[in-house]
Amino acid sequence: MTKISIDLTWKLNNGKLTPGNYSNKHEIKFNDKISINGDAAPDWRGDKQNSNPEQTLAASLSSCHMMTFLALAAKMNWPVSSYTDNAIATLGKNSKGKMSVINIELNPKVKFSNNFSVDIKKMKEVQERAHRYCFIANSLAEEVIVKIN
Repeated sequence: MTKISIDLTWKLNNGKLTPGNYSNKHEIKFNDKISINGDAAPDWRGDKQNSNPEQTLAASLSSCHMMTFLALAAKMNWPVSSYTDNAIATLGKNSKGKMSVINIELNPKVKFSNNFSVDIKKMKEVQERAHRYCFIANSLAEEVIVKIN
């Protein structure tokens, strides 16, 4: 079993911890060279210049989906030259009436070299396989939508 970790640090800068009177800003350290500033989403008093958990969840899913897709494409000898995505996390109430990320929409765009192309049916099939094999997707309880245009 592989274990992956991060280090999170939050400190109360001034005053007391009282409702609506503190910052959620914190540091998330991935390793000695990579760290990001985390915060609440802007709708919950967070600074939009910092990442928030909903964004990092969407980023994790998008990244995992891409790596899974690339592994599948490599096995099929597809000459992928670039891959981009605009992942969108939607907040709302889940089936239990609790606030959650109710879905994440992935919008992958794949480009190929050497005038290679894949029809939309085949692209949807491989993207669906990538979703089924993605570790992060398999860890989520709510809906993930993969849109291929």
